[in-house]
Amino acid sequence: MTQTPEGPEILPPDLVMEKRPDKELIIRFSGIWTIHKAPPAFSDVAPRIRKYLPIKEIVIDTKGLKKWDSLFVLFLLELKEFSRKNGIRLNLASIPPGALHLLNLAMKAKSTRKVTDEGRDVPFFERVGKAAALIARQIKGFHAFLGQVVLGFMNILSGRSRLRTGDFLLYLQNGGARALPIVSLVSFLVGLILAFVATVQLKIFGAQIFVADLVGIAIARDMGAMMVGIIMAGRTGATYAAQLGTMQVNEEIDALRTLGIRPVEFLVIPRILALSLMMVPLCIYADLLGIAGGAVVGAGFSDVTLLQYISETQRAVPLKHFFIGLGKCLIYGIIVSMVGCMKGLSCGRSAAAVGQVTTSAVVTSIVWIIVACAIITVICYVYGI
Repeated sequence: MTQTPEGPEILPPDLVMEKRPDKELIIRFSGIWTIHKAPPAFSDVAPRIRKYLPIKEIVIDTKGLKKWDSLFVLFLLELKEFSRKNGIRLNLASIPPGALHLLNLAMKAKSTRKVTDEGRDVPFFERVGKAAALIARQIKGFHAFLGQVVLGFMNILSGRSRLRTGDFLLYLQNGGARALPIVSLVSFLVGLILAFVATVQLKIFGAQIFVADLVGIAIARDMGAMMVGIIMAGRTGATYAAQLGTMQVNEEIDALRTLGIRPVEFLVIPRILALSLMMVPLCIYADLLGIAGGAVVGAGFSDVTLLQYISETQRAVPLKHFFIGLGKCLIYGIIVSMVGCMKGLSCGRSAAAVGQVTTSAVVTSIVWIIVACAIITVICYVYGI
């Protein structure tokens, strides 16, 4: 049965709409409103509501409602959005408390959903401003983290705090002995590749003996340290970020703070110290294997004998080149460990955030390793080192 807009209008199943003279529309729900009863979608009811416009308020009456599920809440959610767009008040005083709670949760989730810039032409100055603000926040966070690390080291040196020997030895093992296979493979192949490229070019001029100079200096000063730094960034730095990020998600770091334990002293400083110490022997090992890889090509694919190659390497590569490479590698270790730990401690509270900080830790570490290498190389050139 359907009457005029001023009288009650009955819609299946058990939905009645009635407009009052004071521009108030009453919507009465009754019976069962579940998915099994197939109630009408809001898109089918909305045209019926529009013919009552203009109205000031919609009142929901659920006195006759016997059973409902999430489909009823979805109907109310769409009705609320319809009311908002048309400037109509929605009176939900009589709906069941459970439905009201679900409706509020749905509205909150909808209101906090992030709006992406995809498909929107963002002005240039807006992009610059956002990028500058992000960089400023990152610099501020790094300074705060660096200050905590320095204070932590001071507390350890002054005896007010101490390192857990078992954890420290475990970090030494993970950052040293267990990294030997991948360091061995990469360092040997890098030395081999450098020697092969140099041999092909220098053979044209009959100067294959200088392959030892090129490979030795490149490996000792830069490539050995850089390869170790990049390997440890992808291996150990990512591990630090993932471990601390997972602890952040599981609220273990909050528990440490509650117990009065400083997370930086307990979790960060042992990792930084262990990786920094292990970078030096790893760099020496990588240098030797890189030079050995160069010797395989330099002495095996040219007229140069192995003894001549070794003698030329000793003549062309003094110890200062190795010391420069060791200094670089030590700096790379500090960069990798600090970035990994900082990213881990700044992780969000979701599983996706752990993956994001792990990726960010690796990328940031590699970028800063290359930047540091460039800066140190320029400094060495200026001072003639």
